[in-house]
Amino acid sequence: MAIMSDTEKIQPGHLHPITQTIEDVVRVFTELGFSIATGTEMEDEYHNFDALNIPKDHPARDAQDTFWLKNGKLMRTHTSPVQIHYMKSHKPPFQIVAPGKVFRHEATDRTHEVQFHQIEGLAVGKDVSMANLKYYLDTFLKRIFGQDLETQFRPGFFPFVEPGVEIDVKCFRCKGDGCPTCSHSGWIEILGAGMVHPSVLENVGINPNEFSGFAFGLGIERIAMLRYGVDDVRLFYTGDLRLTNQF
Repeated sequence: MAIMSDTEKIQPGHLHPITQTIEDVVRVFTELGFSIATGTEMEDEYHNFDALNIPKDHPARDAQDTFWLKNGKLMRTHTSPVQIHYMKSHKPPFQIVAPGKVFRHEATDRTHEVQFHQIEGLAVGKDVSMANLKYYLDTFLKRIFGQDLETQFRPGFFPFVEPGVEIDVKCFRCKGDGCPTCSHSGWIEILGAGMVHPSVLENVGINPNEFSGFAFGLGIERIAMLRYGVDDVRLFYTGDLRLTNQF
């Protein structure tokens, strides 16, 4: 039997940076007391849009954003349907994170792909407040990017939360001075969040006068790009081992 030389030895494999990022994000939230929930990538219109308070005429329903299937269903455009399924089958209090792949029918460029990964977060209970949301997200971002990270919360609109916020982090490259990476603003948008809209709670049979909740959604590719200094999201999907072997 031929003996394999040192130069021919099989090299150990590497986790893909997207997989690493998902595992790291989920680990932080499970350490904070969140459970993991999953859902199907093929969804119906009710769970993907209607139950989330997204109006019939919302641009996200347009064919240019959604992959509609011949059976009348669609490929989910976000991981938010997981929270609808979960709330319909569980009684509060609970707090979950739902990682998964999502699909958008849009042109690709250095920051957009037709498929990517999100993690949805949800907490529902009595007296859940925006202060709770801020604590969890600040804690998460500092554990992922470092304790010296600066964040800012600013108003944002999402149909399924009220009020809604967008969370930015101080630009890693220019440290807030302004550069092309942050569009010269000094800040990089990292995720969206807010307090669960009362209509969403009513849609799943939870009394909004008794319970409140917060929800957030973050893009895994955006987190990975910032952590690893990758400047084009399409590089994650080329299958080029020169990328994955770095991690």
